[in-house]
Amino acid sequence: MGRELTKKERMEIERHEMPRQTAEARTHNFDEVALGYSVEVAMEEAERCLECKKPKCIDGCPVGIDIPAFIVAIREGQFDEALAIIKKDNTLPAICGRVCPQEDQCEKTCVVGGKHEPIAIGRLERFAADWELAKGEVAMPEPAPPSGFKVAVVGSGPAGLACAADLALRGHQVTLFEALHKPGGVLVYGIPEFRLPKDIVRKEIYNLERMGVEIRCNFVVGKSATVEELFDEYHYDAIFVGTGAGLPYFMGIPGENFIGVLSANEFLTRVNLMKAFAFPDYDTPVIVGRRVAVVGGGNVAMDCLRTAKRLGAEEVICLYRRTRAEAPARLEELENAEEEAIDFRWLSAPVEIYGNEDGCVTGARVIKFELGEPDASGRRRPVPIEGSEYDVELDNIIMGIGQGPNPLLTTSTPGLKLKKWGNIEVDDATMMTSIPGVFAGGDIVTGAATVILAMGAGKKASAGIDRYLREEAKVPRSQRVAEAATAG
Repeated sequence: MGRELTKKERMEIERHEMPRQTAEARTHNFDEVALGYSVEVAMEEAERCLECKKPKCIDGCPVGIDIPAFIVAIREGQFDEALAIIKKDNTLPAICGRVCPQEDQCEKTCVVGGKHEPIAIGRLERFAADWELAKGEVAMPEPAPPSGFKVAVVGSGPAGLACAADLALRGHQVTLFEALHKPGGVLVYGIPEFRLPKDIVRKEIYNLERMGVEIRCNFVVGKSATVEELFDEYHYDAIFVGTGAGLPYFMGIPGENFIGVLSANEFLTRVNLMKAFAFPDYDTPVIVGRRVAVVGGGNVAMDCLRTAKRLGAEEVICLYRRTRAEAPARLEELENAEEEAIDFRWLSAPVEIYGNEDGCVTGARVIKFELGEPDASGRRRPVPIEGSEYDVELDNIIMGIGQGPNPLLTTSTPGLKLKKWGNIEVDDATMMTSIPGVFAGGDIVTGAATVILAMGAGKKASAGIDRYLREEAKVPRSQRVAEAATAG
């Protein structure tokens, strides 16, 4: 070990960029774009941490990871220790290190970032997780003794995975119910392979099974069984609902029913979950023409734009009714898309979609906007410019303007109190819904948000469930049923 650097010397170290595939190479494959830090680069980046006495970065993390502690462990070459610190609060570090918007969370509050570039916290988290995965020996935390309670977790996205892992560590018997044929939720059907390799998701879910969590796919709660039946017939003691926001929004403009108009949800699910990019080796096709437009400016829209490019579209256009500054996508994803020659048409949106006599998309009429006064979101409201319409030829148009809660579970659950737009209402302290023993978290409660915020909600709900079981339920339902049968 060399001498310890002074604070001034630490702050003089420049932030280390993540090596990436070139734009020319990556637009022809679905391999991961960001290539990760080497050991040497990770340790040097970790040297930049000042070990603040009052680290604001922890407050910026939705799950409260002890960030300075794990960074110091990396700096000292103690990578196992770094992982152990991270996993106390985050069971999916390889995922979060790739897809969480650290620039708006932990890195935004980093003290070094006040005068210089913030510590690359997310990249260091990814490094530690990747180091463990490459080693092939993933350490598993020791769970508490079995409690005898059974908990059903509905939905295997980030909220469900975090909740299930935490409940298993608390000693409860957990079953994870997933409607699709693979677990992972948005991590497998929504986020493309080039941003989040599915092998990493599979390994993280396998670790969950190693912790004792049972996973049941092709099980649609609300259809295969209702919430009430999970209690009465399956004898679960508590239920967590983490079904996300999977119902796509459309614009309600003429022509949206033409063939070639897709929701981002359908487009990405076909490609990511059903491997449509490898058709006919896989059974699911996806039709991408020469000219494709994607409506929206968030991360989902960026995923669609970059996926369409990789599927062979010659021209890919982004239509977003605000400017680049207001776009909700991560800056990294915007920059990646720009490098990949996406045609960004800011302050623009379609008002009508054209089609031919066969019912297929042929183009769209686009109107230009200017920004007016701020709206409820705090962003300046886009105002259409009269007479600015123009036509653009298209073969496909993908709607990436957001999604809401799927009503299948909520409408089949009497007594479940909902918010105005169909999201589930919960107690902020416990995450319990209006039905005793039923908890909820993630996008089904908040609307579409980030992976790490959903995980934070899942962890918070786990704590609420644990208190409910031990302090209110007290005796497992299966035991009560058995005692009643014996007494009868």
